[in-house]
Amino acid sequence: MRRAIIPAAAVLVSLVPAPAALAQPPQKVPVAEGYGGAVATVDLDASKAAISVLRRGGNAVDAAVAAGAVLGVTEPYSAGLAGGGFMVYYDARQRKVFTIDGRETAPQAMTATSLEGIPFEEGVTSGLSAGVPGTVANWDLALRRFGTLSLKQALQPAIEVAAKGFVVDQTFYDQTDANAARFKDIASTAKLYLPNGAPPPVGSVFRNPELAATYRELGRRGPGWLYGGRLGEEIVATVKNPPVTPGSTRNVRPGLMELSDLRAYRALMREPTKISYKGLDVYGMAPPSSGGSTVGEALNILEALPRVGLHEYLEASRLAFADRGRYVGDIPGVPLRELLSDGFAKERACLVGDTAMPHPAAPGQPDGSYEGCPPATGAATPVAQEGPETTHLVVADRWGNVLAYNLTIESTGGNGIVVPGRGVLLNNELTDFTFGPAPGDPNLPGPGKRPRSSMAPTLVFDDGRPVLAAGSPGGSTIITTVLQILLNRYEFGMSLPDALAAPRATQRNTAQTQAEPAFLARYQAELEAKGHSFAPNPEIGAATALEFLGRNRIQAVAEPSRRGGGSAMVVSASR
Repeated sequence: MRRAIIPAAAVLVSLVPAPAALAQPPQKVPVAEGYGGAVATVDLDASKAAISVLRRGGNAVDAAVAAGAVLGVTEPYSAGLAGGGFMVYYDARQRKVFTIDGRETAPQAMTATSLEGIPFEEGVTSGLSAGVPGTVANWDLALRRFGTLSLKQALQPAIEVAAKGFVVDQTFYDQTDANAARFKDIASTAKLYLPNGAPPPVGSVFRNPELAATYRELGRRGPGWLYGGRLGEEIVATVKNPPVTPGSTRNVRPGLMELSDLRAYRALMREPTKISYKGLDVYGMAPPSSGGSTVGEALNILEALPRVGLHEYLEASRLAFADRGRYVGDIPGVPLRELLSDGFAKERACLVGDTAMPHPAAPGQPDGSYEGCPPATGAATPVAQEGPETTHLVVADRWGNVLAYNLTIESTGGNGIVVPGRGVLLNNELTDFTFGPAPGDPNLPGPGKRPRSSMAPTLVFDDGRPVLAAGSPGGSTIITTVLQILLNRYEFGMSLPDALAAPRATQRNTAQTQAEPAFLARYQAELEAKGHSFAPNPEIGAATALEFLGRNRIQAVAEPSRRGGGSAMVVSASR
């Protein structure tokens, strides 16, 4: 529901306590139930920002942008204004689902061979991996089309958190420490994130006054300051001449971005993906995201099977990933309708037997002709490396608007390069392209092309009404995390908190299924007897979700422990 713009004076004036009070670690609550709106993020400050906006009359879009901007402060290794993302939004007044594609793009100078021969790790920490940022354009389009706040108003909570500071928790410390070697090699990054040459200690207050000033100026000048203005010039200069620490031996390659690439960037409205599963309608993000198509195809395969258990979940995911690799990317002619058709799903489902199929599964033929059970032919495409980070949030408001939002800068810490004087890390999103050579791969780089993403913000409807929103970080494991949450909830009958907390496994058409220790302890022997092979993964995803419980009551859910646990909040615990 769109409402009149809220006067600037009405915007929240203080979201964090005075710095002296920040010595005590903040307390997150992973599950909250109540009325009037709800939010779940990985971070308490971000959730507080969203709830404050909702309580002051803002809607779900306003709250999501405010929370996303705060995450750029408190979760800077996963999100930020120099990154990108996808929104899946239900507008209650129009009774329609919209999606906004704020994915980064390759510079016009990038070709299919620009990444060939470059070691992946060298690509990660480089100007070459920095895509044209989409986050600010995403925020601006969402607010103009559906919001009630101006961009300046929506940025106020993040400005306060950046200026006053937040308490360093174990996750922030660990992520900084894991990046310390490459952060030291970038002078501007070392200055910000390695004060005194080391990560900020747990319990200390971390401030980013340069980012506060950047947000403040962005709010004053508007998106054009980035897309062609002074901030854009500084980003381009940093990409083309990374501020390497004197004496460093790291090969930090310059990038190809030009100011004209920023001027040409647009966030795009796209049609969502949609499939029906067990009488529910499931909406997701279309290409260049593979989230909606791959989650949707796997659900269709599972619905075509006579029974569904963990074996079938792994096999359906294996098949859907085979088709993802062969057909999905930012290219013309992605056979989306056929990939999500019941006929194709039945043809793929007939390959699922009592034991794990040989590795790798070959892609199917989504050609509209589906008869019998033809043997799969063709070569499988290997799963490309994707950064494990990203972040996801869900918001619902008092009018019934619902938004699921994935935002990212790709790897933990992006490309590791802070724009000098601006307090913001650049993304390394272009490493999501296939480095090649790989003739015919739909995800090879190209001028202006958006790299294929696995982000899967998802909305579920029952009889035309939203009942659930979910999503997760985790690179290509995002798809299996969302899929497993939906199966836990609707196939295995778990509550939403249990569906998020349950141990996870991810099969992405790889020789081994990665699984968390608790999953292996409970299910490994049973599934190995069916031919599955496993490799341990200590932590898969960090989901956020919400569910409408009836009579206007909402349950917001975040992780109880993964990535330090998340923060769920509601506007009011009672009517």
